[in-house]
Amino acid sequence: MPSTHETVEVDFITPRHLAGGGDPAWVTVPLHRASGWSHGHDPLMPRVTLSSPNQKALLRLEPDPDGQWWTLRHAPGPGQPAWYASFGAHTPVELIAAVTDTLTDPAPKGNTPSDPRKPLQQAGWTPALQDNGLVSPDATAYLQRLGTSQEHGAWSVTATLGPDRPVWQARFDEHTPHHLVSAFTTALTDPTPLARTGTRHRLPTRNPKLVTLKSTDVRAALLAYALEERVNSSAARRPGTPTKPRAAHRPPADNGRSR
Repeated sequence: MPSTHETVEVDFITPRHLAGGGDPAWVTVPLHRASGWSHGHDPLMPRVTLSSPNQKALLRLEPDPDGQWWTLRHAPGPGQPAWYASFGAHTPVELIAAVTDTLTDPAPKGNTPSDPRKPLQQAGWTPALQDNGLVSPDATAYLQRLGTSQEHGAWSVTATLGPDRPVWQARFDEHTPHHLVSAFTTALTDPTPLARTGTRHRLPTRNPKLVTLKSTDVRAALLAYALEERVNSSAARRPGTPTKPRAAHRPPADNGRSR
Protein backbone atom coordinates (compact mmCIF):
# COMPACT_ATOMS: atom_id res chain seq x y z
CA MET A 1 0.00 0.00 0.00
CA PRO A 2 1.47 3.40 -0.94
CA SER A 3 2.31 5.92 1.76
CA THR A 4 -0.73 7.70 3.15
CA HIS A 5 1.09 11.00 2.50
CA GLU A 6 1.90 10.33 -1.16
CA THR A 7 -0.43 12.01 -3.64
CA VAL A 8 -1.17 11.41 -7.30
CA GLU A 9 -2.73 13.80 -9.77
CA VAL A 10 -6.02 12.33 -10.99
CA ASP A 11 -8.04 13.59 -13.93
CA PHE A 12 -11.81 13.25 -13.71
CA ILE A 13 -13.20 13.17 -17.22
CA THR A 14 -16.59 13.47 -18.88
CA PRO A 15 -18.05 12.27 -21.14
CA ARG A 16 -17.05 8.75 -20.26
CA HIS A 17 -16.56 7.53 -23.80
CA LEU A 18 -13.69 10.01 -24.33
CA ALA A 19 -11.84 9.18 -21.09
CA GLY A 20 -9.46 6.59 -22.58
CA GLY A 21 -9.16 2.91 -21.78
CA GLY A 22 -7.99 2.93 -18.15
CA ASP A 23 -6.45 0.08 -16.16
CA PRO A 24 -7.41 -3.41 -17.47
CA ALA A 25 -7.15 -4.72 -13.88
CA TRP A 26 -10.53 -3.08 -13.22
CA VAL A 27 -11.99 -5.90 -15.34
CA THR A 28 -9.59 -8.80 -14.92
CA VAL A 29 -8.81 -8.73 -11.19
CA PRO A 30 -12.44 -9.02 -9.94
CA LEU A 31 -13.14 -11.78 -12.48
CA HIS A 32 -10.19 -13.76 -11.14
CA ARG A 33 -10.28 -13.03 -7.43
CA ALA A 34 -14.02 -12.56 -6.82
CA SER A 35 -15.68 -14.69 -9.51
CA GLY A 36 -13.19 -17.53 -9.73
CA TRP A 37 -12.19 -17.12 -13.37
CA SER A 38 -8.90 -18.88 -14.08
CA HIS A 39 -6.14 -17.42 -16.21
CA GLY A 40 -3.48 -18.84 -18.44
CA HIS A 41 0.00 -17.42 -18.45
CA ASP A 42 2.52 -17.35 -21.28
CA PRO A 43 5.36 -14.93 -20.51
CA LEU A 44 6.27 -14.83 -24.21
CA MET A 45 2.84 -13.60 -25.33
CA PRO A 46 1.45 -10.12 -24.51
CA ARG A 47 -2.06 -11.29 -23.75
CA VAL A 48 -4.36 -12.24 -20.89
CA THR A 49 -6.91 -15.04 -21.12
CA LEU A 50 -9.51 -15.68 -18.42
CA SER A 51 -12.06 -18.51 -18.42
CA SER A 52 -15.15 -18.84 -16.25
CA PRO A 53 -15.40 -21.64 -13.67
CA ASN A 54 -17.85 -23.57 -15.89
CA GLN A 55 -15.56 -23.04 -18.91
CA LYS A 56 -18.42 -21.53 -20.91
CA ALA A 57 -17.10 -17.97 -21.08
CA LEU A 58 -13.67 -16.83 -22.25
CA LEU A 59 -12.30 -13.31 -22.03
CA ARG A 60 -9.20 -12.49 -24.04
CA LEU A 61 -7.20 -9.26 -23.85
CA GLU A 62 -4.66 -9.13 -26.65
CA PRO A 63 -3.00 -6.07 -28.19
CA ASP A 64 -4.04 -5.91 -31.83
CA PRO A 65 -3.21 -2.71 -33.71
CA ASP A 66 -5.66 -3.64 -36.47
CA GLY A 67 -8.59 -4.92 -34.43
CA GLN A 68 -10.42 -5.25 -31.15
CA TRP A 69 -8.27 -5.74 -28.04
CA TRP A 70 -10.92 -7.29 -25.81
CA THR A 71 -12.99 -10.32 -26.88
CA LEU A 72 -15.62 -12.04 -24.75
CA ARG A 73 -17.00 -15.34 -26.06
CA HIS A 74 -19.70 -17.52 -24.53
CA ALA A 75 -20.56 -21.10 -25.44
CA PRO A 76 -24.17 -22.06 -26.26
CA GLY A 77 -26.56 -23.02 -23.47
CA PRO A 78 -30.14 -24.24 -23.17
CA GLY A 79 -32.16 -22.01 -25.45
CA GLN A 80 -29.22 -19.63 -25.97
CA PRO A 81 -26.87 -19.73 -29.00
CA ALA A 82 -23.20 -18.99 -28.62
CA TRP A 83 -22.39 -15.27 -28.60
CA TYR A 84 -19.51 -12.87 -28.47
CA ALA A 85 -18.70 -9.24 -27.74
CA SER A 86 -15.56 -7.27 -28.47
CA PHE A 87 -14.15 -3.91 -27.46
CA GLY A 88 -11.49 -1.63 -28.90
CA ALA A 89 -8.33 -0.71 -27.02
CA HIS A 90 -9.60 2.70 -25.90
CA THR A 91 -12.99 1.47 -24.66
CA PRO A 92 -13.18 2.60 -21.02
CA VAL A 93 -12.69 -0.39 -18.75
CA GLU A 94 -15.61 0.73 -16.60
CA LEU A 95 -17.95 0.08 -19.53
CA ILE A 96 -16.48 -3.37 -20.17
CA ALA A 97 -16.71 -4.12 -16.44
CA ALA A 98 -20.42 -3.32 -16.52
CA VAL A 99 -20.83 -6.20 -18.98
CA THR A 100 -18.65 -8.69 -17.09
CA ASP A 101 -20.21 -7.72 -13.75
CA THR A 102 -23.68 -8.35 -15.15
CA LEU A 103 -22.57 -11.63 -16.71
CA THR A 104 -21.16 -12.93 -13.43
CA ASP A 105 -23.90 -11.64 -11.14
CA PRO A 106 -25.55 -14.74 -9.59
CA ALA A 107 -28.72 -12.74 -8.87
CA PRO A 108 -29.25 -10.34 -11.80
CA LYS A 109 -31.21 -7.23 -10.94
CA GLY A 110 -34.59 -6.97 -12.59
CA ASN A 111 -34.24 -3.25 -13.35
CA THR A 112 -31.78 -3.66 -16.22
CA PRO A 113 -33.54 -2.41 -19.36
CA SER A 114 -34.30 -5.14 -21.89
CA ASP A 115 -33.84 -2.68 -24.75
CA PRO A 116 -30.26 -1.34 -24.97
CA ARG A 117 -31.57 1.80 -26.62
CA LYS A 118 -33.60 2.87 -23.61
CA PRO A 119 -30.72 4.22 -21.45
CA LEU A 120 -29.47 6.20 -24.45
CA GLN A 121 -32.87 7.66 -25.21
CA GLN A 122 -33.29 8.65 -21.57
CA ALA A 123 -29.91 10.42 -21.77
CA GLY A 124 -30.99 12.51 -24.73
CA TRP A 125 -29.58 10.47 -27.59
CA THR A 126 -31.57 11.06 -30.78
CA PRO A 127 -32.30 8.97 -33.88
CA ALA A 128 -29.58 9.00 -36.50
CA LEU A 129 -30.41 9.59 -40.12
CA GLN A 130 -29.70 6.00 -41.10
CA ASP A 131 -28.74 2.49 -39.94
CA ASN A 132 -31.31 2.13 -37.14
CA GLY A 133 -29.02 4.24 -35.00
CA LEU A 134 -28.90 6.70 -32.14
CA VAL A 135 -26.39 9.51 -31.74
CA SER A 136 -25.23 11.23 -28.54
CA PRO A 137 -26.05 14.91 -27.93
CA ASP A 138 -22.45 15.93 -28.69
CA ALA A 139 -22.33 13.72 -31.82
CA THR A 140 -19.21 11.88 -30.57
CA ALA A 141 -20.87 8.51 -29.88
CA TYR A 142 -23.16 6.44 -32.01
CA LEU A 143 -25.18 3.24 -31.54
CA GLN A 144 -26.09 1.17 -34.58
CA ARG A 145 -28.33 -1.87 -34.93
CA LEU A 146 -26.87 -3.93 -37.76
CA GLY A 147 -29.75 -5.71 -39.39
CA THR A 148 -32.82 -5.35 -41.53
CA SER A 149 -35.05 -4.16 -38.69
CA GLN A 150 -35.03 -2.55 -35.26
CA GLU A 151 -35.59 -5.95 -33.63
CA HIS A 152 -32.89 -8.16 -35.15
CA GLY A 153 -29.18 -7.89 -35.73
CA ALA A 154 -25.90 -7.17 -34.04
CA TRP A 155 -25.15 -4.01 -32.07
CA SER A 156 -22.23 -1.65 -32.33
CA VAL A 157 -21.30 1.41 -30.31
CA THR A 158 -18.67 3.75 -31.73
CA ALA A 159 -16.90 6.70 -30.14
CA THR A 160 -15.61 9.09 -32.77
CA LEU A 161 -14.17 12.55 -33.24
CA GLY A 162 -15.19 12.71 -36.89
CA PRO A 163 -15.84 10.57 -39.97
CA ASP A 164 -12.19 9.50 -40.19
CA ARG A 165 -11.28 9.70 -36.49
CA PRO A 166 -12.74 6.68 -34.68
CA VAL A 167 -11.71 6.35 -31.03
CA TRP A 168 -13.10 2.90 -30.16
CA GLN A 169 -15.87 0.51 -31.07
CA ALA A 170 -17.79 -2.06 -29.04
CA ARG A 171 -19.48 -4.88 -30.94
CA PHE A 172 -22.13 -7.31 -29.73
CA ASP A 173 -23.30 -10.07 -32.03
CA GLU A 174 -27.00 -10.67 -32.58
CA HIS A 175 -27.14 -13.41 -29.95
CA THR A 176 -25.59 -11.41 -27.10
CA PRO A 177 -28.22 -11.25 -24.32
CA HIS A 178 -29.85 -7.85 -24.40
CA HIS A 179 -29.39 -7.24 -20.69
CA LEU A 180 -25.62 -7.36 -21.21
CA VAL A 181 -25.77 -4.83 -24.02
CA SER A 182 -28.05 -2.71 -21.82
CA ALA A 183 -25.50 -2.88 -19.01
CA PHE A 184 -22.98 -1.38 -21.41
CA THR A 185 -25.26 1.42 -22.63
CA THR A 186 -26.32 2.19 -19.06
CA ALA A 187 -22.68 2.57 -17.98
CA LEU A 188 -21.98 4.59 -21.12
CA THR A 189 -24.57 7.22 -20.21
CA ASP A 190 -23.72 7.40 -16.50
CA PRO A 191 -22.83 11.07 -15.86
CA THR A 192 -20.27 10.16 -13.18
CA PRO A 193 -16.78 11.24 -14.35
CA LEU A 194 -14.13 8.58 -14.87
CA ALA A 195 -10.83 8.86 -13.01
CA ARG A 196 -7.57 8.53 -14.91
CA THR A 197 -3.95 8.95 -13.83
CA GLY A 198 -1.06 9.87 -16.08
CA THR A 199 -3.24 9.69 -19.17
CA ARG A 200 -3.82 13.30 -20.14
CA HIS A 201 -1.37 13.08 -23.04
CA ARG A 202 -3.15 9.92 -24.23
CA LEU A 203 -6.68 11.28 -24.24
CA PRO A 204 -8.28 11.12 -27.68
CA THR A 205 -8.96 14.86 -27.42
CA ARG A 206 -8.50 17.71 -24.99
CA ASN A 207 -10.90 19.97 -26.85
CA PRO A 208 -12.75 21.78 -24.03
CA LYS A 209 -15.85 21.88 -26.23
CA LEU A 210 -15.98 18.07 -26.11
CA VAL A 211 -14.27 17.03 -22.86
CA THR A 212 -14.58 18.32 -19.32
CA LEU A 213 -11.43 17.56 -17.33
CA LYS A 214 -10.88 18.40 -13.68
CA SER A 215 -7.61 17.56 -11.96
CA THR A 216 -7.29 16.72 -8.27
CA ASP A 217 -4.44 15.57 -6.06
CA VAL A 218 -5.60 12.30 -4.48
CA ARG A 219 -3.81 10.18 -1.93
CA ALA A 220 -2.20 7.20 -3.64
CA ALA A 221 -3.54 4.95 -0.89
CA LEU A 222 -7.08 5.81 -1.96
CA LEU A 223 -6.39 4.75 -5.53
CA ALA A 224 -4.91 1.44 -4.38
CA TYR A 225 -7.87 0.88 -2.10
CA ALA A 226 -10.44 1.44 -4.88
CA LEU A 227 -9.61 -1.82 -6.67
CA GLU A 228 -9.64 -3.77 -3.40
CA GLU A 229 -13.03 -2.31 -2.58
CA ARG A 230 -14.30 -3.33 -6.01
CA VAL A 231 -13.04 -6.90 -5.52
CA ASN A 232 -14.69 -7.11 -2.11
CA SER A 233 -17.99 -5.77 -3.47
CA SER A 234 -17.90 -8.30 -6.31
CA ALA A 235 -17.12 -11.13 -3.91
CA ALA A 236 -20.01 -10.13 -1.65
CA ARG A 237 -22.42 -11.03 -4.45
CA ARG A 238 -21.16 -14.62 -4.42
CA PRO A 239 -21.44 -16.19 -0.95
CA GLY A 240 -19.00 -19.01 -0.44
CA THR A 241 -16.78 -18.13 -3.41
CA PRO A 242 -13.04 -17.95 -2.57
CA THR A 243 -11.83 -14.41 -3.17
CA LYS A 244 -8.06 -14.73 -2.66
CA PRO A 245 -8.29 -11.95 -0.06
CA ARG A 246 -5.54 -9.45 0.50
CA ALA A 247 -5.13 -6.99 3.34
CA ALA A 248 -7.00 -3.86 2.43
CA HIS A 249 -7.23 -1.48 5.32
CA ARG A 250 -9.37 1.57 4.72
CA PRO A 251 -7.10 4.58 4.19
CA PRO A 252 -7.59 7.84 6.01
CA ALA A 253 -10.02 10.39 4.61
CA ASP A 254 -8.81 12.11 1.47
CA ASN A 255 -7.85 15.75 1.61
CA GLY A 256 -7.15 16.12 -2.09
CA ARG A 257 -6.79 19.52 -3.70
CA SER A 258 -8.71 20.36 -6.82
CA ARG A 259 -7.08 22.28 -9.61
